[in-house]
Amino acid sequence: MNKEHRLLVINVGSTSTKAAFFQETTPVISETITYSKEELSGYSDLSDQLSRREEDLLNFTKKNDVNLEEIDMVISRGGLGKPAPAGSYEINELMRNDLLTGKYGKHPSALGPAIARDISKKYGVQGIVIDPPSTDEFQPLARISGIPEFERKSAFHALNQKVAARKAAKEMEKSCDDVSLVVAHLGGGITIGAHQKGRVIDCTHGLGEGPFTPERAGGLATLDLIELAFSGKFDKKQIQNRLVGQGGLSAYLGTNDARKVEEMITSGDEKAKLIYRAMAYQIAKDIGAMSVVLKGRVDGVVMTGGLAYSEMLIGWIREWIDFIAPVFIYPGEDEMAALAEGGLRVLRKEELVKKYE
Repeated sequence: MNKEHRLLVINVGSTSTKAAFFQETTPVISETITYSKEELSGYSDLSDQLSRREEDLLNFTKKNDVNLEEIDMVISRGGLGKPAPAGSYEINELMRNDLLTGKYGKHPSALGPAIARDISKKYGVQGIVIDPPSTDEFQPLARISGIPEFERKSAFHALNQKVAARKAAKEMEKSCDDVSLVVAHLGGGITIGAHQKGRVIDCTHGLGEGPFTPERAGGLATLDLIELAFSGKFDKKQIQNRLVGQGGLSAYLGTNDARKVEEMITSGDEKAKLIYRAMAYQIAKDIGAMSVVLKGRVDGVVMTGGLAYSEMLIGWIREWIDFIAPVFIYPGEDEMAALAEGGLRVLRKEELVKKYE
């Protein structure tokens, strides 16, 4: 009789830590530990949150009788590490240090692998990440930015985009290696990628490109941004916050909650309708752009993430993109299940773990 594998899965976000204990593909226990923005503002640096987040995660395991000495693997959502192809990567000290120091970009997701690494060392179990946000499969053309001082970088919702792509391919009774898709992750952050035969050869950057989002400014006119940055009205941190965290719907309408925006629209707020429809318009434009990257040979357009629940938003987007290819909608995020499934592939020797170096 085959042993049932036991997995601890961690997914750290800006104001939450999702934790779950899986037996095979079954989530036995799961919980979302939440934090207020005010509470986290007391920490001057991201790494300062580590001990608090780790303590709360360990409290989750204790109160739910999860014996860390008996788990087979700890799996975390990845962070902004060194760009590398998709896959499973063992969490080593180099990855932990790169994420916590923000060598390749700072994001709260860095805390998950750091916690997983600490648990793996203490209890002697393997710790891995699956398809981290820094997954990089770009074609050379996609890297050219416009000035030689920097190149375009790959930073997107790789885990959820890959899961959604696999679902669409399965629905078409094909594998990801046999189809080309445009996949849009629609959430607090929005990324839109061109998936060519299983590889994401181009994608909008999750923090500095693409459509505006509920809380991010997306791609902006560079000269206007320079004028704003040097106006003397804002310091560097304030500008960064305006772009990521206080931009998009939040800047225009005072809320990053799409449900509230839809309530405003239903109540007759024409400004809210204009801004929300503009977000749909920008999403559709980038879906169109990625279909060009695939030279028009698109087997499907896939939309996933929390905003994919919105019939209003999806309906507007479809007005512009229905002509491209069949549309597949997978609302929400199956990231915890995806992480568990990835861990099982490794434990069952179906996928090799790569070394982060």
